Amino acid sequence: MTELSLAPGAVDRDRALRLLQDYGVYGGVLALLLFNFVFTPHFASAENFRTQAVQVAPVLIVALGMALAIGTEGVDLSVGSVMALSTSLLSLYLGYGPWTATLIAVAGGVVAGLASGALVAFVGVQPIVATLASMVAARGLALVLLPQLKDVHDPGLAALGSGDVLGVPHLALIAAALALLVAFVVRRSTFGRQLLAIGDSRPAARLAGLPVRRVLVVVYVCSGALAAIAGVLATARLTASDPTSLGTLMELSAITAVVVGGTPLSGGRVRIGGTVAGAVLIQLLTTTLVKHDLPPSWTQIAQAVVIVAAVYAARERGKR
Repeated sequence: MTELSLAPGAVDRDRALRLLQDYGVYGGVLALLLFNFVFTPHFASAENFRTQAVQVAPVLIVALGMALAIGTEGVDLSVGSVMALSTSLLSLYLGYGPWTATLIAVAGGVVAGLASGALVAFVGVQPIVATLASMVAARGLALVLLPQLKDVHDPGLAALGSGDVLGVPHLALIAAALALLVAFVVRRSTFGRQLLAIGDSRPAARLAGLPVRRVLVVVYVCSGALAAIAGVLATARLTASDPTSLGTLMELSAITAVVVGGTPLSGGRVRIGGTVAGAVLIQLLTTTLVKHDLPPSWTQIAQAVVIVAAVYAARERGKR
């Protein structure tokens, strides 16, 4: 009798948690938009929306790679440092032309991801430890290559950072294209299905004959490459290379976007649409606090609260 009487309440709670995890991020974005439309002066302007799109693009691109890593029940803490490494390489090789310098910068991210992936896949190091080592090494190398801030004067990069197509910034278009590409890979490709299977159960994936090591290496290579691309785009927007501060705490923003977007830390699932919404949520949250004269430290506190709430919702749902 007791179990029967509790069943409806348990079902309702489980349904509420499911709705919160799957659609809460969209509700949060809508709530922040409505709040800012009403209480933030000049928020509903084309220039402001352009600024928001430009600022969210690097976060979204990094979050896409983070989503792949978390989908395998891993994490990539090196993304911020890889951004710093890419800006140093970009500045160092800019004399060979912007596209050559960009390729070298992205190659640096690929190498960093390859190192992390090899530690995870072949050495058996826990992802948090492997990417922590890469984080320290990449930031250190970035500072060795470029010890201080350096202005970047290149017409091609300037056009990339400030240009647009029909009013839509180049950075936003690149971020959207990468999001569509990653979503296609996750949902439609063999690699994506293998990634999710590994995140769901790595031992079972090995028994099924899946190339677990290869997939893990590719995941971290992709994460490193995407972080490097984000570093190049951020440099183009700022017209300066600053390995000291570029990418600082970017891993926090990326993890927040992914987790809030509904991708569980336990792996086996990747929600790219939710990750996009999560990145937008973080950007709107930051904008709201800044425009209402709250110190930047409140943004970090708010992100921490959001992460705890999202993880709690996922944990409670997983118990049922």
